[in-house]
Amino acid sequence: MELGSIIQFLEGKTIFVTGATGFLAKIFVEKILRVQPNVRKLYLLVRDKDTQSATERLHNEIAEGKSRIEVQFLCLGKIGFGTGDISQENLNLKNFILEEEIYKHTDVKMNVAGATKFDE
Repeated sequence: MELGSIIQFLEGKTIFVTGATGFLAKIFVEKILRVQPNVRKLYLLVRDKDTQSATERLHNEIAEGKSRIEVQFLCLGKIGFGTGDISQENLNLKNFILEEEIYKHTDVKMNVAGATKFDE
């Protein structure tokens, strides 16, 4: 698959990304926003104990230092996020509305989550 066809494929799509605050996911999200600004929506899954902690983590690890384009996407509401854990049933999503949106309206799912404890 050529790069042009991937960019065309992502146009108008809703994309769900797990491990959103991780190194690879941050690069993946930035690349999507840069090469395909016409994505419908990006849902980012952040592992944290509650929404407030996840919001702070999202801001500290993703939003700070981002380009003007990425900030525009945040402001336009094209980026949504939720707290959850891929190791739990139904991703342990706390927000039912977000869960419904993710399960019913996502076109592309990208699992970029990884273990944070390397001695397991």
